[in-house]
Amino acid sequence: MNADWLSVLPPLVAIAFVLWRREVIMALVLAVFTSELLLQASFPAGIGGAAISTLERTAAVFGDADNARILIFSLMIGALIAYMRQSGGVTALVNSVVNRGIAKNGRQASLLTSGVGVAVFVESNLSVLTAGILSRGLFDRFGMSRARLAYIIDSTSAPICILILLNGWGAYILALLSQYEFEQSTAQVLWGTVTLNFYALVTLLIVFMTSWTGRVFGPMARSEANVHDEETAELEVEPSHPSFMVVPLLVMITAMVGFMYWTGNGVLAEGSGSKSVLYAVSLACFVAYLMMLASRRFTHIELVKTGFDGMAELLPLVTIVLFSLALGASLRDLGTGAFIAGLAGDFLPLFLIVPMLFLAGALISFSTGTSWGTFAILIPIGMPLAASLGLPPSLVLAAILGGGVFGDHCSPISDTTAVSAIASGCDLLEHVKTQLPYALTAGGITLLLYLAVGLFAL
Repeated sequence: MNADWLSVLPPLVAIAFVLWRREVIMALVLAVFTSELLLQASFPAGIGGAAISTLERTAAVFGDADNARILIFSLMIGALIAYMRQSGGVTALVNSVVNRGIAKNGRQASLLTSGVGVAVFVESNLSVLTAGILSRGLFDRFGMSRARLAYIIDSTSAPICILILLNGWGAYILALLSQYEFEQSTAQVLWGTVTLNFYALVTLLIVFMTSWTGRVFGPMARSEANVHDEETAELEVEPSHPSFMVVPLLVMITAMVGFMYWTGNGVLAEGSGSKSVLYAVSLACFVAYLMMLASRRFTHIELVKTGFDGMAELLPLVTIVLFSLALGASLRDLGTGAFIAGLAGDFLPLFLIVPMLFLAGALISFSTGTSWGTFAILIPIGMPLAASLGLPPSLVLAAILGGGVFGDHCSPISDTTAVSAIASGCDLLEHVKTQLPYALTAGGITLLLYLAVGLFAL
């Protein structure tokens, strides 16, 4: 099927159903079905075929090793969190951090979370998981919502990874750039985006301002005023020793770096993020299990049950990730991203090219739920455009990268959004609703900055 305006219908169906029923899983199922129906040759005869295709498309997610790893590690995170909680390590660490004056109030807890998210730039999921798991108990202690935590970890992970490109993000983008010739090397073009990726820079600035001032607005303010009692459950377990939480976390972080080197054959930036994070989380889970077993406070049977109970808590969110991945694959075949990219048009004034690429990146990422897929679509469009019009390639690339992250931050069907909700223990829709005003604010400022650059510097 040729990409046309109908290709944007599936994500619109998902968004409309979420707004109507506030139910994400069924919204995603309907979106996948709609996409598969559009891919059928006939209507209504294609309805039955679309239903079968929806099931096959979902099953095919497991045929992609990277997707399967994402789903497995999402479940393993549930077990790891359960082990840390039931061991008393979370309560003990929170007490230790507070008593030592490292985080004596909500401001310090927020700044600590933001700092951890920025410091762990090796891989976005690792950043989210480390900062989220570490800070859940602290946010509970100081009466801050899990929605605020989800916003902080989501809005530091991807922005810092897209700025400090000594990671899989950098390797992926370099691979996409390798087929084009520039006056500078591809590495120089890539590093030139650091100061021009206005969305990432503005987003990080807003995160740290929010953490420092403690002021929130929009749905986030309402969420803060209605912190649920159940969010304090992790602190109801009797404290044991901080090592029950610290050691598995350190194992996860160091193992992640080690596995990135290993899977990249000695080159960190070329390592496999999906493999490394799965291996690292699994190892951390095993270490937590051994520590609890060695404490003689838990039996093997109890620990197995605890692990599966933790996985069960995250099963709805993992299901959301599953259907998000299925929808993304279906939309790629439908040509949604290519259609949206074409909306930028070929006859725009020079000063509008960069802002429109930023908006196109945001729309593609929002509609498909993937920033990496957005890069794959827009870089082959933007780089030749930069060469033919004499635009700075780093500026064009920065707009594409920032737009992809912007759309991802706004999208309820993004796997990164779902993982942030998993790591923070926040409801997915609550996370999307509370983060959206902040992302739109950063996106609006970014758009104005690119317009200013286009008007006065090009």
